[in-house]
Amino acid sequence: MSGAGGGAKKGRFAVVGGGIAGVTCEKKLAAEFPSEDIFLITASPIIKAVTNFKQVSKTLEEFDVEEQPSSLLEKRYPNIRVIQSGVKQLKSDEHKIYTEDGEEYIYEKLCLCAGAKPKLIVEGNPYVLGIRDTDSAQAFQKNLAQAERIVVVGNGGIALELVYEIQGCEVIWAIKDKAIGNTFFDAGAAEFLIPKLTAESRETPIECKRTKYTVEGSEEKGRPTAALDKLGSALGPDWHEGLHLKGTKEFSHKVHIEILCEVKKIHLQQEFIQLQRTSLTFPKGEKYVEPDELLWPVYVELTNGKIYGCNFIVSATGVVPNVEPFLDGNNFAVGEDGGLKVDKHMHTSLPDVYAAGDICTAAWEPSPVWHQMRLWTKKRQMGWYAAKCMAADALKKSIDMDFSFELFAHITKKNNYKVVVLGKYNAQGLDSDHELMLKKTKGHEYVKVVMQNGRMMGAVLIGETDLEETFENLILNQMDLSAYGEDLLNPDIDIEDYFD
Repeated sequence: MSGAGGGAKKGRFAVVGGGIAGVTCEKKLAAEFPSEDIFLITASPIIKAVTNFKQVSKTLEEFDVEEQPSSLLEKRYPNIRVIQSGVKQLKSDEHKIYTEDGEEYIYEKLCLCAGAKPKLIVEGNPYVLGIRDTDSAQAFQKNLAQAERIVVVGNGGIALELVYEIQGCEVIWAIKDKAIGNTFFDAGAAEFLIPKLTAESRETPIECKRTKYTVEGSEEKGRPTAALDKLGSALGPDWHEGLHLKGTKEFSHKVHIEILCEVKKIHLQQEFIQLQRTSLTFPKGEKYVEPDELLWPVYVELTNGKIYGCNFIVSATGVVPNVEPFLDGNNFAVGEDGGLKVDKHMHTSLPDVYAAGDICTAAWEPSPVWHQMRLWTKKRQMGWYAAKCMAADALKKSIDMDFSFELFAHITKKNNYKVVVLGKYNAQGLDSDHELMLKKTKGHEYVKVVMQNGRMMGAVLIGETDLEETFENLILNQMDLSAYGEDLLNPDIDIEDYFD
């Protein structure tokens, strides 16, 4: 490494961020350029690695996410230099990065993979916890041990999983949509999952083996658990495994969902007493709700007029791209969602600066059946593809768009069911001339297909349907299926025979 001894250190490539996108990008670059120094700048001593990777089909991939000490990465790739520090400033015109520990790094090409941070309903309230990463899940668990009732706000994957996992604690779940799980499913799919969600007893979860590393000394004594301003890396698809999510109550599962509402105001106990308004007990039946005699540490007033007291509030309302450290003095083009805009080769609007994962916004003209979502599988694909683009540019080669951007495809587990979503599975961006076809077997499987002009545009598959590859092909080749009509989902007809 040149420039030791106080001056700027030089490397051909630098990557910022130790999450899935950053680490995937870093490894690919290290493998492509074994004799070049490659910097990985990350604030955390722990990185996220992809393990047990399995290509399920052309576009679907499954993997585990494992936390590892960054020293493991350096052992495996001798040309990787991990710099454990936050970024203080980027001077893109000088190709320089200044880190918080006072060092300077000069790069030829840089990839920003700094992820995203939780979007909190209110900032700085000790009773509001944001959940998006392993650290905040740990803090959440400490608080849950003393909790009798919590309010969960948000309707994405993390809220859904959280509510499903919590036991022994009343949960009031406030969602702004008509049905749960809106980011992933429509009302029908949510309905399919709901009986399991509100069942008072739990079946044994499918076993999940993962190795976990904790950061030594991370349990700083005496700091309030809500003060989690340090960015952890985002949660994995089965982050709640191994966490003891149990409150104080003896019953197993009590969830009440308040739909079509948002949080209007949060009142601390004293403010609430002065308001002289009534809060409600946990609803016993649909109609029967009585005033609550108990005093709670914090109260949530919803836009539907109801007020519930609780021990604390979980804000699981999504994420905002973590662009702050890079904007000052750099003229980045920024997307509507706050991410750094990237073109189809993952370039930002500044020369030699690329971005991948949650921090970026896809600003190219997407394929008709692809859209951007901030999910695990997408971070890995983007990180890998960004490294390919950086390598191609460095070697002055041209490169084609990666196949993973042809079709949106994601596989996950929800409430012990396998869930596969393909293409425009919620009719995202399609005109009103699309139609939906459904097939469901209670407690077993749920299949929804989005059709437009006789062509399959998207699908949701819950359960062991074994249809993912067939449907993936039908969406990719845009074959006209009008002739099959409703038979497309007829259980007596084996579609696979038609389309192999």
